[in-house]
Amino acid sequence: MSIAPIITFKAGICDVDSSSRPYKIKASPRPGYIFIYSDDDLFHFCWRERSAPLDQAELDLFIVPTDGHFVPYDAESQPSEATKPNARVFVLKFNSSSQRYLFYLQSKPQGRNGDPRWFSPRDLKIGDIVDRLLQGEDVDITHELASIVNSDDDRRGDDNDETMEDVEGQGDTNEPHGGTGGAGPGATGGDVREEGEGSREGGADGARAASSGATDAAAAVRNFLQSLQGSANAGASQGEGKLYPLLSDLLTPPVTVPMARLATEEQVDNLLSFLPPAVLVLSQQADGGDTTAEPTAAAIQAAKEAMSLGQKKALLEKVLRSPQFHQSLASLTMAIRDGGLPSIADALSIKVENGGYLRGSQMPLGGGDAVEAFVEGVKKTVQK
Repeated sequence: MSIAPIITFKAGICDVDSSSRPYKIKASPRPGYIFIYSDDDLFHFCWRERSAPLDQAELDLFIVPTDGHFVPYDAESQPSEATKPNARVFVLKFNSSSQRYLFYLQSKPQGRNGDPRWFSPRDLKIGDIVDRLLQGEDVDITHELASIVNSDDDRRGDDNDETMEDVEGQGDTNEPHGGTGGAGPGATGGDVREEGEGSREGGADGARAASSGATDAAAAVRNFLQSLQGSANAGASQGEGKLYPLLSDLLTPPVTVPMARLATEEQVDNLLSFLPPAVLVLSQQADGGDTTAEPTAAAIQAAKEAMSLGQKKALLEKVLRSPQFHQSLASLTMAIRDGGLPSIADALSIKVENGGYLRGSQMPLGGGDAVEAFVEGVKKTVQK
């Protein structure tokens, strides 16, 4: 598939250390790019090293419009004991999930007296453009950026901000460029969970992306969610109803991975049947093979036969730990909460109470009530 970024800019990714409390964040020194591209009605938010090809992003998250937000990290609102980031940090967060991804800008900082934490008007505009794109807005990026003048109260005039391929959103940005600017590897610190609303433990395992093959594991859910776009808003007018955990909070790696490890071969094969065939075939190709061609039935069968039980379980564990899997669960939760329960339950052959509608009406259940009905329906379907 051809990838045409809508916007690309220089940014580094932050690693999250969840081994102790409070959680710590540390900036990776690797030069990188954030870029966004559209695939049908969904957006891909990606990060890759500058030396990596465009189609080999280390982080590739697909985002349902209005679910994601890209906002500056507000160090001033954090508790006094929290270490303040020594960089211009943006946070990618979601309405449907407790996951957080942190990035720091690698263009030359333009703060007063070289303050690495000061966001220039251009920095803030880039963040605003990304946030609006994630809301599904049509943004004239060239016009928006042309209206920005990076100036400061100290009358420095032009702040010589690095000209970035970064915000052109056209052409292939595979070529490496000069120094990273911005922060070094020890630039940030503090508790990632303290940004915005309180975070839950569920997303802790997904702080970093898995290999590019795991991205394909989300394809089935992504295609399914696309089919729900027409009906997803049907129950949006309903209130939030009761509070109920997200699917991504219920199906965390500490819950799912032990189940995969203890599964019988028959159970493992059944689970593998739900993965996109390309994932099975690519897992047996050391060189990655042709990722664009649809695997043949013979190739799929050969891949299954070539895998030992241990390899099959390792593949399942890799998928269950991947950020893409947890983002898919969060997106599925959002679709259920927003009125898609009847269509989802019917497509998955899950028997939910009253077909997913409010009793005595044709209004779909929404909010936490819908998620609870879905989970209870899964339980009953399995028991039968």
